[in-house]
Amino acid sequence: MDHFFTHISSRAIELVEQTLRSTRVSEGSLVARFEELLSSRLGLANPIAVNSGTSALHLALDVCGVGPDDEVILAPQTFVATGLAVLMQRARPVFADINPETGNIDAARLGEKVSERTRAIMAVHWAGYPCDLDEINSIANEHNIPVIEDAAHALGATYKGRPVGTISRMTCFSFQAIKHLTTGDGGALCCLNSGDALAARKGRWFGIDRQRDLPDHLGERVYDLTRLGYKYHMNDLAAALGIGNLEDFSGQLARRREICARYRARLAGTDGLRMLNYSQDRESAWWLFTVLVDSRDSFIRKLVSHQIQASVVHRRIDRHSVFGGVAKDLVGQTYFDEHQVSLPCHPGLSDRDVEHVLNVVSSGW
Repeated sequence: MDHFFTHISSRAIELVEQTLRSTRVSEGSLVARFEELLSSRLGLANPIAVNSGTSALHLALDVCGVGPDDEVILAPQTFVATGLAVLMQRARPVFADINPETGNIDAARLGEKVSERTRAIMAVHWAGYPCDLDEINSIANEHNIPVIEDAAHALGATYKGRPVGTISRMTCFSFQAIKHLTTGDGGALCCLNSGDALAARKGRWFGIDRQRDLPDHLGERVYDLTRLGYKYHMNDLAAALGIGNLEDFSGQLARRREICARYRARLAGTDGLRMLNYSQDRESAWWLFTVLVDSRDSFIRKLVSHQIQASVVHRRIDRHSVFGGVAKDLVGQTYFDEHQVSLPCHPGLSDRDVEHVLNVVSSGW
């Protein structure tokens, strides 16, 4: 069975066809409608639709004023895009340790990495499980630096009753092909501050305010660029996919949670396997179901031999030369990197598929 799953609803296909037939495929009314729905249905704060989650991360750093020689703190347990966005601003990624029981940045040790050159903290919600956001934001506020959440895995997650996307100054989502909600490729940047939201809206389209910088009698928009902008906007074709798929989102998320609840109930106490911690004050979006296992190579070979695609989704990114090589002081990250593996948990799994996974894992490796 496949490890990942792409859901495209019949309504999404219908809307995409309508958009293609209209020939209006660039950014237009559907992008605005998609943003409205992200806000009204999912409760996100000022969502600004962009063409990728990476664009959202980079735009967030840019709006926060991160620049050359600044430092940005993040955990290595993420996809390379998180760190590359920092390098795109000619800033320096500073890697902090993670709590190996969650895969998230260790808030208790975060303060050790703050320096006078720190300009932002990027908190990655590993597998969709929210970080310790109160503690992280408390440290950030103490040093007057912003928190940017990398919520690529966490659409639909909640923290102390609040949706991820409404808590920190900025939150970045991904709508890439295999995420909970897909627009083919795309993302969104959520901003608590209306000034940040305006700067991001301008920044996603070359620095031009499309709503206010209107054409004059010559037919050309009247504007004066005051800072660098980018071509990061979403188009209506992608938005049509997103609008259609949103109709099924709650059901798809509920199925993920049902599957993962079964995994946690049945696999607890399995020899050689440890669950990640799960606090009752937050709710994961369960993009992954990650466990820590002994003899990982044998574990993966056993599952693959039974047609189950278990895998290590992301290795620690500080091992890449572009980031400077492995940080030796990250004990939690080292342990996690050596033991983590993820089981299939997507809504395309049948009850029989789930039972098959449970039986194979329970039988040992």
